[in-house]
Amino acid sequence: MTDHSGGKLTGADIRARLNHPVVDSDGHMMETSFAVLDFVKQVGGADIAERYEGYMKANSAGNSRRAVWVGNSGPGSIDRATAMLPGLFRSRLESAGIDFGIVYGTHALSVMQIGDDEFRPVVYRAMNMLYADMFRDVQDRLTPVAVIPMHTPEEALAELDFAVGELGHKAIVMNTMIYRPAPEVVAGAPDYARYTLAPTSPAIDVGDRYDPVWAKCVELGVAPSCHNSFRGRGSTHASPVNYVFNSLGSFGQGSEFFCRALFMGGVPHRFPTLKFAFLEGGAGWAAQLYNTLFEYWEKRNLEALRVNLDPAKLNVDLLVEMFGKWGNDYLTPDRIRAEPHQSSNSVLLVPPEEVDDFAGTGVTKPEHIRDIFARNFYFGSEADDSMTAVAFDPRLNRYGLKLNAILGSDIGHWDVPDMTRVMVEAYEMVEHGLITEDDFRDFTFGNVVRMHAGMNPDFFKGTAVEADVEAYKAELASV
Repeated sequence: MTDHSGGKLTGADIRARLNHPVVDSDGHMMETSFAVLDFVKQVGGADIAERYEGYMKANSAGNSRRAVWVGNSGPGSIDRATAMLPGLFRSRLESAGIDFGIVYGTHALSVMQIGDDEFRPVVYRAMNMLYADMFRDVQDRLTPVAVIPMHTPEEALAELDFAVGELGHKAIVMNTMIYRPAPEVVAGAPDYARYTLAPTSPAIDVGDRYDPVWAKCVELGVAPSCHNSFRGRGSTHASPVNYVFNSLGSFGQGSEFFCRALFMGGVPHRFPTLKFAFLEGGAGWAAQLYNTLFEYWEKRNLEALRVNLDPAKLNVDLLVEMFGKWGNDYLTPDRIRAEPHQSSNSVLLVPPEEVDDFAGTGVTKPEHIRDIFARNFYFGSEADDSMTAVAFDPRLNRYGLKLNAILGSDIGHWDVPDMTRVMVEAYEMVEHGLITEDDFRDFTFGNVVRMHAGMNPDFFKGTAVEADVEAYKAELASV
């Protein structure tokens, strides 16, 4: 896209066309290793800092071919510096066409994968202290995101109290895909346990163990966000040499995993005011999950199980009759009468209530699925992802729902070679007729405001967009 003078449009040009601010739900900083180690040493001492430095070097050596290409170099070096320096980041927001940005760590994504129980809590705390210090003087335009460990509820609760309660962070990211070894291997061959790691979620198959964490998020007014990708050993994104193969769709799979776990684990039912963000994976997977849930509900709700799928109601006489008419020398009436529950996956003779997978979701009618997605879930989508349009297409989504897509610029990473072009790419959906101007307002402003201000009415207080947010909240209240 070019302007009338033949030069490239920038985000500032797009922003000038809009009658609303732009809030970026997912920009990125690039932490310097030396600063991270400074704070790790401050929190945990020299020995822990030395151990963590060795850990970082070992991980870097194992991923050097790919990791070296994260961030911007050459002509984009100014963007690389921008991601490292919050003051510079703030000074360049206007040229990017962004009024306010929520900034996630890059090193934080690897911190969330630390399995060492001794230095993991130290590193989390050090990172959150670093972020609070780095962004102290730019809070009017940028706010950093605290990193919350989820390996145990107790660890999460302690860091929530510290990061939000003491440091004053307003946004959080959680490790929502926790890799745990097979317990049988841990017991019988612990030296090999690390080769059996598999992803687990704090949102399903754990009963109410993490409910105190979700309750604490409600109390503190923070929306848990997911920034997990499904990559590495044991995943479908595990090439040892091909980064693109591993990256494609990995954040979408990580987000879908957590969203599906939350829904089927009943977390939004138990905590109806708690809002969740699923970042960097787009909205295409969200539309598919949303619409597919209705198909499963229609066929596997409790009443449907009773009527159509209960093995106890199998008409054995009809089977015998059909085998007599259409069988052969091995598909005989006598054989099917003796073993009517064929194939082997239909032999579970239990009350339908015992296999009702929707029992814990709180869903008793299809409208409840719609309500959860409308009320609780927000989907971070990058500017160049045209599939975001499906979130806003009422023809595609049951009940005409427009899913809560939110702009995540990903500024600071390799896929944004020029931060001043993010808004240009995002606005192309309007120019190509894929979404409306009103949709674009929701995408770049309204939805992210409803998410964060819905959890914490003062989230935007003291920021450059405070007045616009208050006007928007008044507009919503009047509808």
